[in-house]
Amino acid sequence: MYKSIIRPLLFLLKPEQAHKVTVSLLRFAMAIPPVKYLFQKSLEVNHPDLTRNLFGLDFKNPVGLAAGFDKDAKLIDEMAALGFGFVEIGTLTPRPQAGNPQPRLFRLPEDRGLINRMGFNNAGIHEAAERLAQRKSNIIVGGNIGKNKITPNERATEDYEQCFELLFPLVDYFTVNVSSPNTPDLRQLQEKEPLFNLLNHLKELNQQKANPKPILLKIAPDLNDTQLDDIIEICLTVPVDGIIATNTTISRESLQTHDATLKKIGAGGLSGQAVRQRSTEVIRYIHQKSGGHLPIIGVGGINSPEDALEKLEAGASLVQLYTGYIYEGPALVRDINRSILAKHTTYAGN
Repeated sequence: MYKSIIRPLLFLLKPEQAHKVTVSLLRFAMAIPPVKYLFQKSLEVNHPDLTRNLFGLDFKNPVGLAAGFDKDAKLIDEMAALGFGFVEIGTLTPRPQAGNPQPRLFRLPEDRGLINRMGFNNAGIHEAAERLAQRKSNIIVGGNIGKNKITPNERATEDYEQCFELLFPLVDYFTVNVSSPNTPDLRQLQEKEPLFNLLNHLKELNQQKANPKPILLKIAPDLNDTQLDDIIEICLTVPVDGIIATNTTISRESLQTHDATLKKIGAGGLSGQAVRQRSTEVIRYIHQKSGGHLPIIGVGGINSPEDALEKLEAGASLVQLYTGYIYEGPALVRDINRSILAKHTTYAGN
């Protein structure tokens, strides 16, 4: 029904408009108990073999919603009812910001992908914190945090600290986002010295808490092996609790979409099918180079159960969906969990 009726109707709308409509419809539908029950009955897969203990957290299943879909923590309870094992909100910044000018989100149907240059558009950490405090489900929630566009890199740590402190009582883990291509100079924070300083500062703040929270780092797929080696060294030295691999790519290689269309769209991060292989390569590289000591959440180009299994077999302990979820619909979560059960394989983190 989703791919034959709902998706074609949503794709008649501009991408951002379609997303807003989807959010509104989900919130409305899930407020009706019988509808919510039907969704849960058809999409949830509950089985002991799906549970994962990672970073000291108990995940009911290894399939999560990636950051970007629910930037402002509006859909946590709804996503819990749709079968996800965890939800990552954000990217959140200390102050609200409008993001980049529209249009800034583009579909690539031929490549089952998206290009976005959203620019960390969000209502700020204070509004998200209010919603987090009111959530009803006990699903694991990650807080993806970043810096405001107007904050210079030399003061970026202050922004990350503000997000960390306010959200600390309200989320289960943190993701440090220094890999979005849509905030000017943000990816410079992936360089060795600034990245170590940022992560080390957050780790020191974390250790001052009575019950520290896991801190993960989200990285770009466009890093070369030398850069990945530096990141692995930093993550093992600080240490951080895990890596999310990967964010969107600035590459436009091997796309079916016509060059003229890509040129018209312009800059932005590409997600979806085209990033699948590189994301898996990064996961495998980190897993092997770290000797399996760095837990990994795999994200990028998961459009089928086979894509998810590929990430898990490469060394990921959990996976996240975004673009594939838009193209394939809610049944994708259920189908991945069923495939994992069918494999009867012990993955990293289990």
